[in-house]
Parts: sequence; C-alpha cells; structure tokens
Amino acid sequence: MTAPASPERRSELLNTAAEVFAAQGYNATTVRRIADEVGMLAGSLYYHFDSKESMLDEILSTFLTELWDGYDTVLAAGLGPRETIEALVTESFREIDRHRAAVAIYQKEARHLADQPRFGYLADSQQKFEKAWLGTLERGVADGVFRADLDIRLTYRFVRDTVWVAASWYRPGGLHSPEEIARQYLSMVLDGIAVRV
Repeated sequence: MTAPASPERRSELLNTAAEVFAAQGYNATTVRRIADEVGMLAGSLYYHFDSKESMLDEILSTFLTELWDGYDTVLAAGLGPRETIEALVTESFREIDRHRAAVAIYQKEARHLADQPRFGYLADSQQKFEKAWLGTLERGVADGVFRADLDIRLTYRFVRDTVWVAASWYRPGGLHSPEEIARQYLSMVLDGIAVRV
C-alpha cells in the first residue's frame, strides 16, 4: 500500500489542480489532465483525493479560511473606517498573492457552485464579505470620513471588483509586492487620480 502524501506533496497537487481549474474551468478539467500536469497516473491521484470536487473543495475552503483569518483580525482591530478599508484591501492583495489561482476559480465558479450543498459555504462567505465591506463604508459615511453622496452598494462593488480582478493579471514574485499594489490601488480609490488644484 502506498503511503499517504506528505503535506508538501498534497499542497503541490492542490496547487497544480488550482492552476488547471483556473486556466480551463472546473467543468472542462479532467482528473487525467491534473494527473498529467503533476506527472502521475489518474488512478494514483484518486489515492490522494476521491474526486476533482474534493480537490476543488479543499482549494476554495483553504483560501476562504485564510482570507477570513486575515479579515477577522482587521475587523476586530477597532480601526477607523478608512484604516479598515485600507487594511481589507491590503489583506485582499496578500490573499491574491498566496492564492491567485483559487481567487480566479472563485470568481468564475462560485455563483453556480454555491447552489450545491457541498459548496454552500461559498454563499455564506459572500454574505459575510458583503456585510463587512458595506458596514465599513456605511460607518465611514456616518462618521464623515467618506462622502455623504456615495451610493454605498455601488462603491462596494467598484472597490471589490477593482481589487479582486487583479487575480487575472497578478503573478507572485512580480515587480511589485502585494502591499505596494494595495498602496497604489488605495491611493487611486481613496484620493483619485487627478491632480488637485
């Protein structure tokens, strides 16, 4: 009998599966394709995971667990609204750096996966995510930190999409760190791009 994969090997298998899912889409990806990418037979991959659904579940749940560990720390820190937005954006870019492929999968697949009982946590996470961001924006308007004329929901969607779409082009180890990209994004989002006169 084959010994179970080491944590490092399991992580390597999941990282490869995530890259294939992100590039080809979950439904179009076969277990054989993932096995080919890691240099093993499809039957050997089934020794480690009972299905491609299990692989996807572990990829997404790992990403969301780490995301919420970071977000919960930010939300519990008692920061002001602007500082909370800055910290949430920075944490988001750190997660894109750590889980770029998982973020891409989440963006493409979450809407229809959330209808499946196994992936019900995706809808729960989305509601929690929305509540955290909308609540922070609302608090900022109430405190006079953000403009009173903002459409809060539109602002939330703009900031959310501006940040998370970066997973489509960001590559770990690139020219800018996640923190530097977050700083640039925040400067544009919070202060605009026009020179003040």
